[in-house]
Amino acid sequence: MPELPEVETVRRGLQPSMEGMRVARLELRRADLRFPFPADFAALVEGRVISALSRRAKYLLIELEDGGIIVAHLGMSGSFRIAEDLAPQDMPGVFHHPRGKDEKHDHVVFHLQGQGADAPRLRVIYNDPRRFGFMQMTDRAGLDLHPGLAGLGPEPTGNALDAAHLAKRFAGKSQPLKSALLDQGNIAGLGNIYVCEALWRAHLDPRKPAGAVVEADGKPSARLVLLTEAIRAVIADAIAAGGSSLRDHIRTDGSLGYFQHSFSVYDREGHACRTPGCAGIVERITQAGRSTFFCARCQS
Repeated sequence: MPELPEVETVRRGLQPSMEGMRVARLELRRADLRFPFPADFAALVEGRVISALSRRAKYLLIELEDGGIIVAHLGMSGSFRIAEDLAPQDMPGVFHHPRGKDEKHDHVVFHLQGQGADAPRLRVIYNDPRRFGFMQMTDRAGLDLHPGLAGLGPEPTGNALDAAHLAKRFAGKSQPLKSALLDQGNIAGLGNIYVCEALWRAHLDPRKPAGAVVEADGKPSARLVLLTEAIRAVIADAIAAGGSSLRDHIRTDGSLGYFQHSFSVYDREGHACRTPGCAGIVERITQAGRSTFFCARCQS
């Protein structure tokens, strides 16, 4: 499933083409994806100008001029591609796991029109072979109450995420550190790949109790400060590289996302640890049904 950097890459790829455009027609080629489309979905969207594309955690937010917001999730296999008249269709972003381009899986088409007689027209097409993605409607007043967004922690890209916040959330917890980092109430949008990478950068064992990185007085330990910095750095690096679980779609500037080639531990079972001076080998264990990659020698 795409993680935060991949969704941010998609947002940045779609933004120049969608912001400021009017939805001339919203074409729904089926009645549902993971969930049914909202009642009167097309009527709620058609004729409105897209005022902004934003993101919260792993959700893409398509904001309309009247205050309505389309909350979109890519699920396991969802992707967007852009078609300008009869030009070749490109996908913004780069997926590690292949994304579909077969037109039989094109389920939603935004027919967009710019302003003025000579304004551009284009189509933004949502393709989803497994149909685990979804699109729902809300508005600005109800955004924080949306089931997928309610109770989310701070973004790992913003100043709100600091070691003091994590110390309050982790204090006294016996939950494994990796599980605590995947809890969206602690940090929004952090997924399996980047948790493994951040823990490796901070040299912390994913099995360590979350409370072990909090001092007795409730303040963050030096190791928790280092972990917080590692989280922010690995997310920033992944966004700059165009993501990593994004692979077969092309960003609007034609470049690919290559952060997957910079993985230090994720999906590197049996390979030498990349920590300078470490003679360890990357291991894979299962935690809560998910693969964890780490070096037992330098992560303690």
